[in-house]
Amino acid sequence: MPCSHGFARRYLPDVSPLAALLHPTNDAFGDLQRLISPGERVALFTASPLDVPGGWLVDRSRWIDQMICGVSLERPHLSPVALGTTDVPEMLALAAATEPGPFLPQTILMGRYFGMRASDGRLVAMAGERLQSPAFSEISAVCTHPEFRGRGYARALVAFLTARILAAGKTPFLHVKSENGAKAVYHKIGFRLRAAMYLTVISVC
Repeated sequence: MPCSHGFARRYLPDVSPLAALLHPTNDAFGDLQRLISPGERVALFTASPLDVPGGWLVDRSRWIDQMICGVSLERPHLSPVALGTTDVPEMLALAAATEPGPFLPQTILMGRYFGMRASDGRLVAMAGERLQSPAFSEISAVCTHPEFRGRGYARALVAFLTARILAAGKTPFLHVKSENGAKAVYHKIGFRLRAAMYLTVISVC
């Protein structure tokens, strides 16, 4: 899924906008420029604000919180359904309605996704895994349709994924805006603040 050039690496455009630089140098940014199309946005997570060189537009930049969970404090009380490639059109529609962060046609290839369906079969909540390493797995795309909020679906999905990741011997983590009220829910599940991360979304001028 990732593609690379020199000191830069990124996911394929229909998988994720996330990119990375070995070091934030002008040469690395030049390598990244070779991997993206004009007007296309890519996102970088860093430990501190980036000094973006000329030739780029900073479309968005802000601090966000990275939370991590060593021990789950909550057992899942609902049973989500596994989601697959045939569910992607519904997942894209749900992401468009709720804006949980980037979810693209091939994002589902990054990990396992689960959801909740209403009595009429509609997909009304989902969450899944995004960034992964041998020791860590990120929980992402946590969202619930506005008509079905307040029923604990998102909390149940995060608790379910957390339990699965821990059972696999890995550590779950997630990213959340500092002002997002969902942080209190994640604390109850067992997540704690690990560090503030800087998100920078850029595109070529």
